[in-house]
Amino acid sequence: MRRIGTALAAAALALATACGGATPTPTGAPAPGQSGFVPPKLDAPQALGSGEGQVNLVAWAGYVEDGTNDPKVDWVTPFEQETGCQVNTKVAGTSDEMVTLMRTGQYDAVSASGDASLRLIAAGTVAPVNTSLIPNYTDVFDGLKSKPWNSVNGVPYGVPHGRGANLLMWRTDTVKPAPDSWSVVFDPNSPYKGKVTAYDSPIYIADAAVYLMATRPDLGVKNPYALDDKQFQAAVDLLKQQKQIIGEYWSDYTKEIQAFKSGDSVVGTTWQVIVNVAKSEKAPVEAVLPKEGATGWSDTWMVAAEAAHPNCAYRWLDWIISPTANAQVAEYFGEAPSNAKSCEETADPQHCETFHATDETYFSKVHYWTTPIAQCLDGRTDVTCKDYAEWTRAWTEIKG
Repeated sequence: MRRIGTALAAAALALATACGGATPTPTGAPAPGQSGFVPPKLDAPQALGSGEGQVNLVAWAGYVEDGTNDPKVDWVTPFEQETGCQVNTKVAGTSDEMVTLMRTGQYDAVSASGDASLRLIAAGTVAPVNTSLIPNYTDVFDGLKSKPWNSVNGVPYGVPHGRGANLLMWRTDTVKPAPDSWSVVFDPNSPYKGKVTAYDSPIYIADAAVYLMATRPDLGVKNPYALDDKQFQAAVDLLKQQKQIIGEYWSDYTKEIQAFKSGDSVVGTTWQVIVNVAKSEKAPVEAVLPKEGATGWSDTWMVAAEAAHPNCAYRWLDWIISPTANAQVAEYFGEAPSNAKSCEETADPQHCETFHATDETYFSKVHYWTTPIAQCLDGRTDVTCKDYAEWTRAWTEIKG
């Protein structure tokens, strides 16, 4: 546990933004599936040529480590030595920043989260990828391939980087019996009123929708990111009700850890990495994927449509999902790797078990973050769903 805690000290803050801590605002480009949108016709390369000598990346902190932050954490130098492609990295703090940077045309590839990937596809900023030119793609877990946030109509637009679930954490000395349902954070009569915590982001509306999927079947919610007027209002009402028992909302992982250590928070949403660090710091906590399921994340490496260094970009995509490199980044960052063979390469032999990397039954209960758009992502065409701009406005209202 100490090894995990110290390794994550430099990277876990990035998790807050990489996995939704950023609250992106609309950029004006229509999203895939919206009325009138047709994905720009862009072709993926059919073959690779010689490397161009460099590759310019936009990435979340902790995803492209070259030993600068920690001499023992370096999967970039071996890539440079093997390919001759010098890696130049711009660390982005939010999904909006990633979108803006990629639109400058100065970068070749990006590690986009689900709240950015669709916007990049819609604007023609990134192109489809030819996975036959990425040998390690074969070993990526099937549960991460051809998903709404990394493909359009079955055409892949990138390679999956890693994944994780949002969990329910509680103090074992206070919350009894051990909870197995999100009801403990939504019950207006909760005995833990004032000590309940929730994730501070508009995307948290999806967490309420997941709970309603299980408890309000009459609403007909099939996808927590595809909410029509009635479904959306039900989720907003639930969150306004929850607001009455919330002690504080969190987006900074260090603050949540301290709140659970001090007892200011005793139950609420969290990530496995936070559980690990909290336990390493002697906090009496446990966590579970509740019976209703949960939201979660999966980031995608994508190639710019006008990449100046496409050959090196493709080599990077293949490298970052190779067994060894993917194991290193997943372990340092604190998530499940995307390559099935990476579980044999982690320094901690229990890493993949801890993060449920090979458990597709576990991840079948996880609804990965995806940008809500006006045309319902669940396939309905007779209603309009609330887009992310509406989610953002509602979140401001919920918090008062």
